[in-house]
Amino acid sequence: MTASYSQTITDADVKAFAGVSGDHNPVHLSEEYAKDSRFKDRIAHGLLTASFFSAIFGTKLPGEGCVYAGQNLQFKRPVYLGDTVIAKVTVTAVDVLKKRVTFETVCTVKGKPVTTGTAEIFIP
Repeated sequence: MTASYSQTITDADVKAFAGVSGDHNPVHLSEEYAKDSRFKDRIAHGLLTASFFSAIFGTKLPGEGCVYAGQNLQFKRPVYLGDTVIAKVTVTAVDVLKKRVTFETVCTVKGKPVTTGTAEIFIP
């Protein structure tokens, strides 16, 4: 079973995430700073892209009432403002007795992985 969610990253998204997370790294917020960075432009927070997995888990698969038990992440490529991120989760294991589901988690931009990992979710 799989489910997905997509969102185009905006300036407002990055600023809101900085406000909520407290991560005001200038590579995310300052065009002046970012142009001299290795990325040459502002990038979204890696955890912003990873948060799209939570959107899927809480609303689509498994859905309401589930709770994160764990997540590991690898950040493969930067995500720039204006990029459309497609987050996809795929069930890899189900433990009915422990009420846990394990997922492969992947975010892509233009077909290339930007954030990958695995997640374990408690189900009600």
